[in-house]
Amino acid sequence: MTKSLNHIHPNAKIASNVTIEPFTTIQQDVEIGENTWIGPNVTIMDGARIGANCKVFPGAVISAVPQDLKFKDEDSLAIIGDHTVIRECATINRGTSATGKTEIGSHCLIMAYSHIAHDCLVGNHCIFSNNSILAGHITIGNHVVLAGLTAIQQFCSIGDFVFISGGSLVRKDIPPYTKVARDPLIFVGVNSIGMERNGVGEEQIRLVQEVYRTLFKSKHNISQALEIVKNEIEPTEERDAILEFIEKSSQGIVRGYHQKS
Repeated sequence: MTKSLNHIHPNAKIASNVTIEPFTTIQQDVEIGENTWIGPNVTIMDGARIGANCKVFPGAVISAVPQDLKFKDEDSLAIIGDHTVIRECATINRGTSATGKTEIGSHCLIMAYSHIAHDCLVGNHCIFSNNSILAGHITIGNHVVLAGLTAIQQFCSIGDFVFISGGSLVRKDIPPYTKVARDPLIFVGVNSIGMERNGVGEEQIRLVQEVYRTLFKSKHNISQALEIVKNEIEPTEERDAILEFIEKSSQGIVRGYHQKS
């Protein structure tokens, strides 16, 4: 572990084989796991919990206090799972008393200048392209890809295997296994490529496509379409995940291109 030209608090819990490049600051209440690389000019503040085999590139700031005027310096965390890469100048704020943590899963890639605000929960195997912006209290599933310049409004939820096109402004919840694009943002198809790449079988993908044809390409409203899906499409893990996501949505979901607002 390289310590020269750094400011590392002696109480920080840092594994013995962590590499810390020059001009980096690590505060007291920090934990960093095995074989992680911390680049130069990184700031890691109180409440950071960084897993094993991570990489944090120059200019990143992890676990800064939330940009929330209600925050009263309560104890909270910013948790990053194993094998996750944080690129240049990304910022990840710790949580507030609402949930106590901001959390990013394992095997994620958070590209340069992305921002993840307080109380966000991000799953595993996610890719956030450059300048992706998450407001507070956002929940994102596994295998989600945000193309560059995506901005997501507070309290939104994004399901597993969602692909969001570049430059999108997300104001609604986005159900699992979908691709969304255009302005205003709408459903444009099933993310079959993302599913195939991660081992989802052809029959499962076909059934997901059938569910979304019923939900977004029929003349029924969402409530009617949900009943048709429940009654006419065989139960599977994917079908049930879609139904549960939509029924629990608090922000409302994006619409299909055949649907009226």
